[in-house]
Amino acid sequence: MESSGSPRAEESSLEELLERVEPKLKRILFRYKIPAQDADDLLQETFLIMVSKAGSIRNPEAWVLATLSNRCVIYWRKQRSRLWDVVDSAILELLADAEAPAQERSELRHDLDVMLAQLPDRCRSVLRLRYGLGCSTAEAAERTGYCKSSIRKVTRRCLSALTQQLLGAGFHPAPEALDNDA
Repeated sequence: MESSGSPRAEESSLEELLERVEPKLKRILFRYKIPAQDADDLLQETFLIMVSKAGSIRNPEAWVLATLSNRCVIYWRKQRSRLWDVVDSAILELLADAEAPAQERSELRHDLDVMLAQLPDRCRSVLRLRYGLGCSTAEAAERTGYCKSSIRKVTRRCLSALTQQLLGAGFHPAPEALDNDA
């Protein structure tokens, strides 16, 4: 963003830019379904980045819109990753929790087995090896025929599929579980 150099001129041009693009910014946030409490943070991040790169931005309006869109994509990737981590931890705890009452463990295992049965064979195999049998990533890769370098990505996709199944069945992690990972 090029300016006449004075702080007052920069502030004025920033206000003008914001006024011009506000409806477009709102549409981007709406399109990405960003919760209101997080929308302000994304806008602040976008404008902080803009201020730090002020001398190198040729088209501020296009830059702001593209950067906010990118921030929204990153936001949802982080949210998905947190949810996968919660599901990942829940599976590990479920399979390792020897202190839970036998009936509760049995019911949880049954529910998990029902969800796993709805996944593709490869996902069931990978998840059972990694979490049911406690195999390392290298062992799971060897047993399933995947490359060692790609088994983590496959495991992530399978956890994503399981997460979708769990969410569809009404599983909602406690808010503090998501907050603890932040």
